[in-house]
Amino acid sequence: MTSRVPFYFLIAILVIIGVTLSIMRHQDYGVPWAPSESRQVWDIEARIEFVASGGPAKVSLAVPHTQTGFTLVSDSASSSGYGLSYINTDTGRRAEWSIRHAKGAQTIYYKTQFLVDPQASVSIIPPAKKDLLIPTFSAPQQAAVDAIIAQAMERSADSITFSRELIKQLNDLDNQNASLMLNDFSKVDAISKLLASSNVYSKTVGVVELEDGRRRQSIIPMIEVWDGNVWKLFNPESNEQRVQSNVLIWDESNVSLLDVMGGKRSKVFYSMISQGITPMMASKRKVMADRLLNFSIHSLPLEEQAMFKTIMLIPIGALIVVFLRVLIGLKTSGTFMPVLIAVAFVQTQLLPGIIGFLLIVGTGLIIRGYLSKLNLLLVSRISAVIIAVILIISVFTIVSFNIGLTQGLTITFFPMIILSWTIERMSILWEEEGAKEVFMQGGGSLFTAVLIYLAMTNPYVQHVTFNFIGSQFIILAAILLLGNYTGYRLLELKRFKSLAES
Repeated sequence: MTSRVPFYFLIAILVIIGVTLSIMRHQDYGVPWAPSESRQVWDIEARIEFVASGGPAKVSLAVPHTQTGFTLVSDSASSSGYGLSYINTDTGRRAEWSIRHAKGAQTIYYKTQFLVDPQASVSIIPPAKKDLLIPTFSAPQQAAVDAIIAQAMERSADSITFSRELIKQLNDLDNQNASLMLNDFSKVDAISKLLASSNVYSKTVGVVELEDGRRRQSIIPMIEVWDGNVWKLFNPESNEQRVQSNVLIWDESNVSLLDVMGGKRSKVFYSMISQGITPMMASKRKVMADRLLNFSIHSLPLEEQAMFKTIMLIPIGALIVVFLRVLIGLKTSGTFMPVLIAVAFVQTQLLPGIIGFLLIVGTGLIIRGYLSKLNLLLVSRISAVIIAVILIISVFTIVSFNIGLTQGLTITFFPMIILSWTIERMSILWEEEGAKEVFMQGGGSLFTAVLIYLAMTNPYVQHVTFNFIGSQFIILAAILLLGNYTGYRLLELKRFKSLAES
């Protein structure tokens, strides 16, 4: 008989490694055990892409600084071969990269970290008279401007309420004067020109809306209006005055966000992720040169970090599947298909995800039933099912959008290949074992996927799996221990109920 000592020794080693790494992460970097203990820190990364022409290249990006509600903790850049300088100009702070020779596709990363700090404040710079430039318009435009301003003046009391009324008119689809302005100007430019024509100081700023795990977000132009004491931020797409808690002002230059010399097709995207750290660590700059930190997930670009935040939850789903199948004896269609369905539920939300799953699988089984009568080869049949699943998802998405159910647009997150194989397996199972077995395995898969979804969306689970890499070793040890179980499953005990009673 093979000794189990090495196996249990391996389990012990995995648990010790997991606990040790987690304790080090907590003590050395101040990462809290629970998300409720943390101070919120936002890591925001700007990814600049452009095509260099083959000669010298210079890139200038407007970068943020400490502002109301946010304290700048640190910033850094990653740009192989480029020189980097930070410049304070009259229009704000900028980062400039330069290189003597660059050709082809170029990518530059700028990463900054902000602490959510209600006490953070900066000195307010009032506008100067030279900042107010009265625009000129053509005769039709001037008539529209006069009508819009006159109506806003009647319904306002000061510059802030006046700005709200202007934005409200420009968002009114039935306002002909507003439509004329928007034919010639963007909404942000139109608002700025209308405010300047009314001697109201304003400036265009670029903001980033903070959303944990967001990738490839573009900067959003908004308007700041001077009320005599402070600058007030407005969203041009609605007349609401924006709250600073979820909006970070990135570009206050009122000139340009990104300038590229020696290149073309330049663009910049933003990725962001939220982390929790202790108040003590929140006041310190993180030492990026530390070796342990450089070999952690947090050293990756934020776009990849946001992706790993979901990937690191998959072992939790695997643990739940192993527990339900090995100890409980629950039947599922496929071994880890419920994990992939749960990941799709995270994107679609639970109720729309369940409805979409049932619609796709149900319709797919009907189509697969017809294909089985054609006596096709397996490869052709599976390929036909895949195409059918794609068509089903397309039809359901279009129908849901046309009837106003925007939740239906997220149905595209379902893994199409896995669904196709699931439909194939269920169809074969129906033919061999009957409808009862199909409903048992399908229901078990859906029940398991719901449990995994609830675990994946738990804030504590998300916090621990992403911030403590040691938790993955502990999960692995638990899965190995479950794999060593050879006893009866819970659902099998009913077979021996009569023996227990006798």
